[in-house]
Amino acid sequence: METVKLGKTGIEVNKNGFGALPVQRVNKEEAKVILQKAYQNGINFFDSARAYSDSEEKIGYALSDVRSQIIIATKTMATTVEQFWQDLNTSLACLKTDYIDIYQFHNPSFCPKPGDGTGLYEAMLEAKKQGKIKHIGITNHGLKVAHEAVESGLYKTLQFPFNYLASEEEHELVRLCKEKNVGFICMKALSGGLITRSDVAYAYLAQYDHVLPIWGIQKERELDEFLSYQTQPPVINEEIKAVIQKDQEELAGQFCRGCGYCMPCPQGIVINQCARMSLMLRRAPTSGWLSSKWQEEMKKIENCVHCGKCKQHCPYHLDTPELLKKNLEDYKTFIK
Repeated sequence: METVKLGKTGIEVNKNGFGALPVQRVNKEEAKVILQKAYQNGINFFDSARAYSDSEEKIGYALSDVRSQIIIATKTMATTVEQFWQDLNTSLACLKTDYIDIYQFHNPSFCPKPGDGTGLYEAMLEAKKQGKIKHIGITNHGLKVAHEAVESGLYKTLQFPFNYLASEEEHELVRLCKEKNVGFICMKALSGGLITRSDVAYAYLAQYDHVLPIWGIQKERELDEFLSYQTQPPVINEEIKAVIQKDQEELAGQFCRGCGYCMPCPQGIVINQCARMSLMLRRAPTSGWLSSKWQEEMKKIENCVHCGKCKQHCPYHLDTPELLKKNLEDYKTFIK
């Protein structure tokens, strides 16, 4: 079973990490089955966040009896010290633990540092002193903040989107983490569903011995897929190279990654799906996306008032209103 060491934390875990955002979408007992099966088959890194509704609670419910055998990473979106402590204590209670292995700032708009006036990094240090957290990490979708965090020496881990659709700048960030011995936790390994072959994604990321992919799992069959790779790992061959090349050509340029930081939309548009509908229609079975429900959701694009909020919050600097408009025009050709 392949393992990966998370930089200066010294933490060594199964190369398969469990991204627990999706378990908020299943009931408590279903989540318990999936989480326990993951643990029983060697997965020992579980990533959640205070923002993932009841994800932490489900991890605590399923895995509290094996707490010492697993690594838990979770996150806070707090912008004040008061909210920081509230989030941390709530997370500890939900997870049924008295410590968190890696506590991360969740996609902040700046890189928290000592003396920056927010008190957030100082709160992290105090929580560490109290034994409530072991290591300080940060997650982000923006290269500027991510680079600053890695270069600062203040963070032992960085969680950032990475897959074979990544830009050269993003590959450089991965290399920098290895150089600085900062643990790299890889989110969006399937690019929010745009990468449809998990074996190809797995084989690609296996080339990076310091990268820990966290796979978003909500169904047992999805878990089984990744567990199978532990005994029969896919490797880069000519067929997989061809898939990667084809996807890179098809998905080159400006496209929505589905991260959701542009939401909520004042007009109720489900931006993180509607802005990439054209790609989803060509990369997944169309029936689900052409349902009456999604036809109604796409029609909401016509109500866009161009307030600019989505564009302002996009970490990839996309012209979101224009992207929505193009996707709607394309969508209409499918439903005629």
